[in-house]
Amino acid sequence: MERIITCIGCPMGCQITVTLDEAGAFQSAKGNTCKRGAEYAKDEVTNPTRMVTSVIAVEGSKQPLCVKTARFIPKEKIFDCLKEIRKAKVTLPVHIGDVIVPNVCGTGIDVIATRHLQ
Repeated sequence: MERIITCIGCPMGCQITVTLDEAGAFQSAKGNTCKRGAEYAKDEVTNPTRMVTSVIAVEGSKQPLCVKTARFIPKEKIFDCLKEIRKAKVTLPVHIGDVIVPNVCGTGIDVIATRHLQ
């Protein structure tokens, strides 16, 4: 089975043809112009992950707080992650890197602040 994906590893946006065996296991990738493309293609078909970004209302502030996951999380956990972010209660002050939601969705990855608010 073949799957065509667009690589997002660099600005080139290569169209990569990924070949999978009958069980859905990665076999090969072609069409990438750099090593990152082959790695991205393999990860995308075997274990897709994404960085999650969002905003949270902060008690005592008119500005929302921008947050993100500290690392990529499994793609299937995105909506559950956003639900946990939505439930978070944040008060001033907040500093870049503060953990807002620890161990989001049991992934071992924290949701952190990406700006200062005082």
